[in-house]
Amino acid sequence: MRQLRPAILAATAIVLVASPTFAQSSMELRWGGDAEGGAPFVEADPADPMRVVGFEVDVAQLLADGLGRVPRFVQVGFTSLDASVARGDFDIGLSGLEDTPARRARLAVTVPYYEFREILTVREADRNRYRALADLRGRRIATLGATLAYDLLVTAQAEHGVVPITYEDDVHPYSDLALGRVDAVVLDAVLAERGVRRNAGLVNQSADLGVGYYVGILAPGQTALRDRINGILRQAMRDARLEAIFRRWNMWNEDQPRLYARVLASDATEMVPLSAGAAVPSAWEATRRYLPALVSAAVITVILSCAAMLLAVAAGVLIASGRVYGSRPLQVALTGWVEVVRGTPLLLQLFVLYFGLAAVVQLPAFLAALIGLGLNYAAYESEIYRSALEAVPRGQLDAARTLGFTERQTLVLVRGPQAFRLALAPMTNDFVALLKDSSLVSVITVVELTKQTSIFAANIGSWVVPGALCAALYLVLSLPLARLARRLEKGWRRG
Repeated sequence: MRQLRPAILAATAIVLVASPTFAQSSMELRWGGDAEGGAPFVEADPADPMRVVGFEVDVAQLLADGLGRVPRFVQVGFTSLDASVARGDFDIGLSGLEDTPARRARLAVTVPYYEFREILTVREADRNRYRALADLRGRRIATLGATLAYDLLVTAQAEHGVVPITYEDDVHPYSDLALGRVDAVVLDAVLAERGVRRNAGLVNQSADLGVGYYVGILAPGQTALRDRINGILRQAMRDARLEAIFRRWNMWNEDQPRLYARVLASDATEMVPLSAGAAVPSAWEATRRYLPALVSAAVITVILSCAAMLLAVAAGVLIASGRVYGSRPLQVALTGWVEVVRGTPLLLQLFVLYFGLAAVVQLPAFLAALIGLGLNYAAYESEIYRSALEAVPRGQLDAARTLGFTERQTLVLVRGPQAFRLALAPMTNDFVALLKDSSLVSVITVVELTKQTSIFAANIGSWVVPGALCAALYLVLSLPLARLARRLEKGWRRG
């Protein structure tokens, strides 16, 4: 059998190489990006939504040609790109990824191929009022989490008292600035120019807040491929192919020749990052720094979840009572409302409440999150209460009427208490589910526990410690409630 093993392995290798799937993957350059980022990075082609366009698409094509491969785009959420490339989901990540010490420490990072500047965007009316971060004390400033801009705002928060507001995308910060929900936006000039073009009444201030660089990221073990890609990028800097790409997307400026001169002057194997930044802290030091922020976010999660559950219970009781005791038209209307809410995603409902209704009513983010979670869970709670009310035996209701009880007295004294006992367990489950679903409100700028954890993980380049801390905090929040519900159930059973 031992003599047969080498032959078996050789035959297996031949089959793998000969298989179409293996041959296709070996001839492809799989590159990850986020098409939600939009132009000029990566976006769905308006003429053909099945393909993507953008300067990162052109850079991927440049690299694939140099490697003798065919580029294949892999859609990945922006905040998940680092983790995805580390586990081998694609060969290289290209999506406006910034050169940071954390990325250098944990991934194989290419030489920088584009230099950008962080700038401040304000409303036209505030052009002379807000020229720098120091002028925005106590003001809300929008940005993307886990970026150089976010780090700048965290520093400015300590120095100038600004209030960073993080978004999941780079479109809504500028639309919210135009609506007056935030007082300024800090992002790189590429995004800022696009934001100003899309929103009348916004201007970019000329002062530079910081300098950063776009790089490609590969898995830690892919240093050989990284070095080949660096060679292709350096050659494209020499023969102006990179310049042609950025001119095509109206991104070329005087910063790029200086960057290319620095990259070409460095040794071919030199991997020293050009971006300024502090040394990457240890996992323990990073945890110590972020723990207060995680605890603060956990408090927001608790407050939001409790308030939303109270709203859900109150609205659920009213809906269930209307469906059981109301007139036929009211029952039909309430049933239709429940089905609409249960049949559409909570995420969509949050978007509609916060962004969709902004032209009519501008709800604060926390209030929109509270209403969205509360009304969504009210639909589910109403079904629990309706089924619990209808589970009370008819004989008891008839006996109450025979004794002269009114419908209200029957509900309060006979039907309601028994229904509540039946509904308690599923209510507890719903509250625990709501506690976890509160993580969705980060899409409307509420920085709760999961969002703060994702920022923590992105900044240190690992989900191991942040994920464990987040899970522990959620357990600390949910287990006491479940224990209380079990004690109530046991007490009623003994009674």
